[in-house]
Amino acid sequence: MEANHIKTCDELLKDYLSNNEFPQNPEKLVFAGVGDRDVYNITAPFEDDGEIVIAGRVESRDSEQSEVYFFINQSNVWVPKSNAPVLPLQDPFVTKIAGQLIIGGVQTFPHSSIEGALGWRTVFYKGDNLTGLKEFAKGPDGMKDLRLIQLSDGTIGVFTRPQGDKGGRGKIGFTRLASLDDLTIDAINNAPLLDNQFTDEEWGGANELHLLKNGSVGVLGHIACFDDEGNRHYYPMTFVLDPETGRHTPLRLLTTRSHFLPGEAKRMDLIDVVFSGGLIRKADGNAEFYAGISDAEAQKITVKDPFLKFEV
Repeated sequence: MEANHIKTCDELLKDYLSNNEFPQNPEKLVFAGVGDRDVYNITAPFEDDGEIVIAGRVESRDSEQSEVYFFINQSNVWVPKSNAPVLPLQDPFVTKIAGQLIIGGVQTFPHSSIEGALGWRTVFYKGDNLTGLKEFAKGPDGMKDLRLIQLSDGTIGVFTRPQGDKGGRGKIGFTRLASLDDLTIDAINNAPLLDNQFTDEEWGGANELHLLKNGSVGVLGHIACFDDEGNRHYYPMTFVLDPETGRHTPLRLLTTRSHFLPGEAKRMDLIDVVFSGGLIRKADGNAEFYAGISDAEAQKITVKDPFLKFEV
């Protein structure tokens, strides 16, 4: 196979299924305190003022009007953290840059030219903690899956996901900035695309970024496609990028919907959707993978650490 061959979802799935090391110990996360709304597309747990917190998308089953809540664990039930903000966003993500907590998500708004439709953009907040969050940046209209990471030299790595003329249904770009002050619409739009990741019929994006011991970036993301009936298939994937050269490893699937517990779906076309939330890497060579399932639930599962071999 040629070095520049772009593997489709089906090809990546065949590669994955040929591997005998499948995830273990799937578990549904239980949420309370948000009425009868679903909680999905969660982050991995992170610390805020000494408490372990998960951010999650909270939404009625028949709606896409979403809020992001911050939850703490009480007797194996995740409940809203007192005094934490509720943000008018979808699909939260979290990182730390220069010692500050960075929270982001997707903001929706009435489309500028299509009546009755919604537009969207990525919005970023920062603060010393959740109660101190203040909005500090917005991405371009029409762009989801913008992600930030502080690199080993202190610069900021930015992963983008343009659509349309530049990115088709959605491809990943990468650029480096001197600081968060340089996070502008132009800087985001000008980020070069990474090569050989997605065909024009499929799409993907970055969801969570890990700084590896050698300075490379471990990317947890997703690749997605439609089948002939119009159903969506979302697969969690990983790759590793060298921020100095822009070179990256091929995409590899992390798991599939079939390895999680059975559950409900928001719609019939979303049954086979795993939306990557985050990874907690463990000392034993495994990792806890947190994900949104079928746009209706949140689960976690134990996987082999996908970045460990790239830290040698």
